[in-house]
Amino acid sequence: MYSLATTVNECIIFLEEMGGSRLLPIWIGITEGQAIAIRFSGIVLPRPLTHDLLLAAIKQLGWEVVKVVVSDIKENTFYARIIASDGKKTAVLDSRPSDAIAIAVRAGCPIMVDESVFARCQTLNKPISEEEVGKFKEDLKNLKPEDIFKDLKKETEGGEPKPTKDEKKKEEQ
Repeated sequence: MYSLATTVNECIIFLEEMGGSRLLPIWIGITEGQAIAIRFSGIVLPRPLTHDLLLAAIKQLGWEVVKVVVSDIKENTFYARIIASDGKKTAVLDSRPSDAIAIAVRAGCPIMVDESVFARCQTLNKPISEEEVGKFKEDLKNLKPEDIFKDLKKETEGGEPKPTKDEKKKEEQ
């Protein structure tokens, strides 16, 4: 999960593509957003919330939540699955993404998005972090002219550049 943003009466979860730059926004209810935010804030409530109760029941039955997957989108509605295992069998539970994510953050398991969902949805590009900008600036400071052309050198034979198509045509004439 990349971040959670709130408005007056709804929340938006931004799921981050691992190893990529896409963010998938999913609008959820304020109650589910609060349940997720409470978990991240470290607040310990005296009584369990619904997601705490469900996770406790799953564990009490000898199962564990392995991962959750945002698996589909139909008519602008996201669908998710909670994947649980008892070590021998696997159970797949249909879920709203908000509930699946609230359970995942409590279980400490991965939150995944099926590639077909990324492909069919409007995604955002992840902003470049200050750390990434700093690293890029440092790389530029340390860059030598020969570093720019090193990939071109790999394409040459005997130290001489390969002729272009136009140069080959001229040689043939």
